[in-house]
Amino acid sequence: MVNKYLLREYYELCEGGLCQDFLTESEKREIKEDGVMYLTGVIQRAKAKNQNGRIYPRNVLEREIENYQKIVRDQRALGELDHPEDSVVNLKNVSHLMTQVWWEGDNVMGKCKVLNTPSGQILQSLVHSGVKLGISSRGMGSVHEDRQGNTIVEDDFNLICFDFVSDPSTIGAFMNLQEGKGVRNIYTKADRINRLLNDITRD
Repeated sequence: MVNKYLLREYYELCEGGLCQDFLTESEKREIKEDGVMYLTGVIQRAKAKNQNGRIYPRNVLEREIENYQKIVRDQRALGELDHPEDSVVNLKNVSHLMTQVWWEGDNVMGKCKVLNTPSGQILQSLVHSGVKLGISSRGMGSVHEDRQGNTIVEDDFNLICFDFVSDPSTIGAFMNLQEGKGVRNIYTKADRINRLLNDITRD
């Protein structure tokens, strides 16, 4: 019987958390006139070993991103602030809505709108205060080790959502804020569990 684990991966967003070239004119107006916050950047990557030692095959990610884009179009692609400890998106903790996901080479790019929820307001406050944040993909799947010792994510991987976190395990995988100076390193219980699972799957 194959064991499926909760897999989390972390990536950095654009400089300042926002790539202007990715915004539509209406989104730019929302930012200017209504104070809406959009965040953009790399949210996943295919065929490259990440800091957790895992490699996502291109065909696996292509399938999951295609399925996820259906949720994006239905405006149901919600994410949470910080690490949840399960595979369910909890509405009470939702902070943002993914509005667009696309490929650039082997990079999966994403754009999200920060919502006016309690968690979304905290996220906005953290960004305005200069706290560096990373983006984290969350999914369920099993892994195997190839002959080169790489941990390969299996075809049964199921992408759940993308969350914002304060302590990415990927070196340098933070949202770089243009005027921010403060950085908080917070190791949650979920971080320790995830690192333990990573060690187990590599053994």
